[in-house]
Amino acid sequence: MSNKAKPEQTHSKLDVERSTLDVPPIRIDKWLWAVRVYKTRSDASEACRGSAVRVNNVIAKPSNKVRIGDTIIARTKAITKTLHVVGLTEKRVGPPRVPEFYEDRTPEADFEAAREKQANARLVTHKGGGRPTKKNRRDIEKLLGSE
Repeated sequence: MSNKAKPEQTHSKLDVERSTLDVPPIRIDKWLWAVRVYKTRSDASEACRGSAVRVNNVIAKPSNKVRIGDTIIARTKAITKTLHVVGLTEKRVGPPRVPEFYEDRTPEADFEAAREKQANARLVTHKGGGRPTKKNRRDIEKLLGSE
């Protein structure tokens, strides 16, 4: 064995293009579900049908194909995410493996706005809505003078 250092491998743009052509494209709804952007595949399909998903700034249908290098803008209830595709999968992956498949390019301002919206939602609660508790019912009966 020799102690020679291995030369660094350089990949030309052509090599990268060839490698991305080898990977077959997959449906956008499947990919969004697999990388945990949406909780269910039907949620992902519904988001596509509702114009909440764009691939390379074009509104996507659930059957649109996604390829490595595409930019996806996906609007969820909480935030609008900007994702750059770096890997493809049709099988749902665990949260630790998600970064292998996309680069999150969502602006920090969007994350901050989502955090602020969530904090404000906790502050505003509707008191007195819904069915009264047992204690509330007793207080009401006492106030009305019922026996």
